[in-house]
Amino acid sequence: MKMKKIVMILLATVMVLTFAACAGNSEPTENSGNTGSSQNVADKSSASSETGNESEQSGKTPESNPDDIVSEPDNEQEGSKILVAYFSATNNTEGVARELADGLGADLYEITPEQPYTDEDLDYGNPQSRSSVEMNDPSARPAISGSVENMEQYDVVFIGYPIWWGDAPRIMSTFIESYDFSGKTLAAFCTSASSGFGSSDSALRSAASGATWLDGHRFSAGASADEVLAWANGLKIN
Repeated sequence: MKMKKIVMILLATVMVLTFAACAGNSEPTENSGNTGSSQNVADKSSASSETGNESEQSGKTPESNPDDIVSEPDNEQEGSKILVAYFSATNNTEGVARELADGLGADLYEITPEQPYTDEDLDYGNPQSRSSVEMNDPSARPAISGSVENMEQYDVVFIGYPIWWGDAPRIMSTFIESYDFSGKTLAAFCTSASSGFGSSDSALRSAASGATWLDGHRFSAGASADEVLAWANGLKIN
């Protein structure tokens, strides 16, 4: 009986020690595992957040941000589209035409004859010279080399020429009759040594009756830009 009690005490002692040993070993193992797992999740979350931020930053481009978009400037000018067309046998009319085009910001077109005029052609004292023969024939229409592209785009056309026998050279009639000026505004200017403007544009007005004609003007050779623009601005074409 006494031996049985001793055995039971020993068994109870062994069981207590075994339970204590198991309980002591289980706590560090669980805590260690949870700590490691939590740290890994935090690291992964932080790395993921940083990676996401970098991706977003690298994904931002000037094109994707409306505030960074720069609009192209509007180069379209207000007002009428203007052409200065001129014929100049001795370059006097050309000088005025260039001053006019520069001052108004207009396009410039030279009316060039297919057969250029020589000094002999311009001998006004010779009734047989080319210019004399042409001016004595109202139906003469000297051919022009080239043409104005997209004449329809112009609202206002200035027409310049030298005075020949008190009139516009016949090549100017060739020019006027080559286009439809209906609805456009036209104004003629001329150059001469002494003759006034007179009715030099009368034939041109008749050929382009569908246009609105403004008062023309005569300039001397070498007219200043101020003089030329004073006339043009006085027409109030815009």
